[in-house]
Amino acid sequence: MCWCIGKAASQMEEFYTLPVDGKLYRYDNLAINVIVENNKGGINSCDIPFSDDLQQFNRDYLMLTVQAARESKSSCLEDYMVIGTSAMIQTELDCIVNQYTDLFCNPMVMWGKYRKGRGKTTLPVSFQFHHVQMDGGHAAKFLQCLQEEIKKMNR
Repeated sequence: MCWCIGKAASQMEEFYTLPVDGKLYRYDNLAINVIVENNKGGINSCDIPFSDDLQQFNRDYLMLTVQAARESKSSCLEDYMVIGTSAMIQTELDCIVNQYTDLFCNPMVMWGKYRKGRGKTTLPVSFQFHHVQMDGGHAAKFLQCLQEEIKKMNR
């Protein structure tokens, strides 16, 4: 899912910008942020550099998340536009409302449990973004691209 999010976002110029303190900053690279349970029972944040190469992304994902869990230390990629994720697979959800602050303006994609029924499996996602970065049309285009990337993975 994280790679599909990066793949879809990498196709849209809006994901390379971040509004901070009334300015728009342009980044050359994307990263996907994940939350990792650490060996002390807590959580840490871990930025994974997005690579168009799924195998490279997977190697980076495994190496960095294992390191974050083992060391109980968050990692942050300063020179990357970071897309937040939150997988709450313990519960079904239809949406998540999360208040933005001046400290966190990055787009975020969240999801819960898959749902099975009527001959198909679905995964509801919740997507939030800063309106300075993109509007509803861009958000809809991203979600459509995300759906297409997920479908490609299932072929």
